[in-house]
Amino acid sequence: MRKLTHNEIQSKRLSLDTINLAKKFPLFVLLDNIRSMYNVGSIFRTSDSIMIQKLYLTGYTPTPEKKEVRKTALGSTESVEWEYYKEPVELIKKLKSDGIKIVALEITNQSILYTEISKRDFPMCLVIGNEITGIQNNILELCDISIELPMYGIKHSLNVAVAYGIAVYELRRKWEE
Repeated sequence: MRKLTHNEIQSKRLSLDTINLAKKFPLFVLLDNIRSMYNVGSIFRTSDSIMIQKLYLTGYTPTPEKKEVRKTALGSTESVEWEYYKEPVELIKKLKSDGIKIVALEITNQSILYTEISKRDFPMCLVIGNEITGIQNNILELCDISIELPMYGIKHSLNVAVAYGIAVYELRRKWEE
């Protein structure tokens, strides 16, 4: 076994010129009121790796104009389609009217395990909320499903970018089944 060189790895990847021609994973992601520019950058990078359809930044979530977002994203702000909306409610209503299931990544009284999603739940918009307060109630009320990650220790949550990474890789696996 040997580690692949950067050039060997890069030769197997899409380029900025060809990424828009590739079939995207039918997952939209809505970030609402994420505080940390580094979390947003990390989410961009994970979004590129999984080839999501589009990333929506809402509320006071920082956008790629901030150098800290770009630093952590490592160029993925160029490969992930994104759009900013101040208010997420109208966007969610539009996505729902387009037949996209709205799924909260949040612990609720009705949440299911993230592993219980199936291919029939796509296309989907995964909603990610604030690092401390989670998803706002007015947004949660618009969601069709709430999924959660099991927590086995004393803490009740993970870092938002880490939770996002775990969830979207499982969602991609479910979509590919």
